[in-house]
Amino acid sequence: MRECDGGTEHQDGALYRDTEHPGHYIETFIVESWVEHLRQHERVTSADRELEENVRRFESKPIKVRHFIYARSKRGRQ
Repeated sequence: MRECDGGTEHQDGALYRDTEHPGHYIETFIVESWVEHLRQHERVTSADRELEENVRRFESKPIKVRHFIYARSKRGRQ
């Protein structure tokens, strides 16, 4: 798990390997709100950028980024 936000390990994230497609991985993060997610983009360090650039050298295809937002039922139940 990579470090996030000032060197603390991200508590609400995980790395998954796709069993149907060897070499495919999914990294997930859960943050409090969309605003917090946008703030994370503002706090990227030069070390983070360097790491991401190094990872991209090994990509066979561009990384696909997707965003999911928690869905609540109409009655407010989960």
